[in-house]
Amino acid sequence: MKPVMTIEQLHDLMMREFPQMAKNFDVTEVRDDGATVRMFIDNSHLRPGGTVSGPTMFALADCAFYMATLAMIGPEALTVTTSCSIDFMRKPRPGDLVGDARILKLGKALVVGDVMIHSIHDHNPVARASVTYSIPPKRE
Repeated sequence: MKPVMTIEQLHDLMMREFPQMAKNFDVTEVRDDGATVRMFIDNSHLRPGGTVSGPTMFALADCAFYMATLAMIGPEALTVTTSCSIDFMRKPRPGDLVGDARILKLGKALVVGDVMIHSIHDHNPVARASVTYSIPPKRE
């Protein structure tokens, strides 16, 4: 697979389609098998005990895979999550998180892959998500 969108184009799309989310995420890499996204963590993302919350990690997994998918198929904003499961492996301490999205299969209707999430403080994974996205049919 070869990306058809650049980091800059993905940033522009996020600002245009999801301005409320654009300030929380930064696409840092686009490659032949996916993309890497950084999520900026603040106190609103923390749960009792001072660790990053599960819903926050889920949001990163979803955003990272969305960006990886669009990088490969182009600016199809109506591409949607059809399935996502996440395994939480460690409690990340406060600090930004990185989601490394990898596309395992890119079909005409579905994209299947995974996202490994780690803290900027430690490259050991804190969560792993298995994700499937649905690509909207081409309009004639």
